[in-house]
Amino acid sequence: MSKVWLITGASRGLGRAIAEAVLASGDRLLATARNTEALAVLLEKYGNQVATFQFDVSDSHAAARAIDYAVSSFGRLDVLVNNAGYGTIGSVEDTTVEEFRAQIDTNLLGTIYTTKAAIPVMRAQRSGHIIQISSVGGRVGALGRAPYSAAKWGVEGFSEALWKEVGPLGIKVTVIEPGGFRTDFAAGLTESAIGPDYESTIGAAARFQQNYNGKQPGDPVKAADVILQVASMADPPLRLLLGSDAVTIVEHSDLARLDADRKWRDLSISTDFPTT
Repeated sequence: MSKVWLITGASRGLGRAIAEAVLASGDRLLATARNTEALAVLLEKYGNQVATFQFDVSDSHAAARAIDYAVSSFGRLDVLVNNAGYGTIGSVEDTTVEEFRAQIDTNLLGTIYTTKAAIPVMRAQRSGHIIQISSVGGRVGALGRAPYSAAKWGVEGFSEALWKEVGPLGIKVTVIEPGGFRTDFAAGLTESAIGPDYESTIGAAARFQQNYNGKQPGDPVKAADVILQVASMADPPLRLLLGSDAVTIVEHSDLARLDADRKWRDLSISTDFPTT
C-alpha cells in the first residue's frame, strides 16, 4: 500500500530531492514550502498524487493546518519529514539575538510544531514515522554556526525524548544527520559581520564554505533514496548519519568526547554523597 508523506521545505535542496523520490516511488505527498510556486512542476507531472500547501513552519497554527490538509487530502499521514531550515555564518558576539531567535523558531520550534500536530493523527492510526532532518551540526558544534547548532542539538534531544514516548504507540522516529551535500543550502548561507578577532577562525570557515560549495561529497538523490529505505524499515535507526564526511567528523568527535569523559571521571563522580 502506498504511503502518505508530508515534507516541509520541499521546494528546493534535500527536501525537493526527497519529494521527487517519494512521488517517483508511487507514494502520495503533501509538499509544503513558504513559496509553493516552485512546486507547480510536481503538480503538473504527478496530478492527484501530490498536493501542495503554503506555510511557514515557525507558525504553529499553520503547521496544524498543514497536517489537517494532508489528512483531508489523502485520508491519513504515514511519514512526516521535517526538513525546512536555514543557517548563517558569524560569531556569537556579532549575531543578533533576533537572528538567534529566528533560526531557533524555524529550525527547532518549527520541527516541534509540525511534530506535535502530527502525533494525534499517528497515535490514532497506531502507526507513522517522523523523520527529522538534523545535521552533523546537531552532533558536533559547528564553528561560526552557533544558532544553527543550538537549534539542531535541540532537535536531537527533542527527538530522542519523543522516540521513547511514542515508540510504544507504534510511531517511529528517525533523526537524519547529513554532512555536506550538493544542494543550494551552502550557497544560501548568509554571513554576519566578522570582526578582525574572528577572521582567522570564522572568516576562514566562511571562505572554506564558499570554496567547498559544489564540491561536497553528498549526492542529494542518493540521500533521498536512503530516506525512502529508512521509511520502509520495520525497525529504523533513531539516528542516521549521511555522507562520508559526517561519519568521519562524528566518529572523531565521539571518541574525543569519550576520552574526555574518562579523563575527568574521578572528578565527575566525586560529587556523589559518600556510600555507606
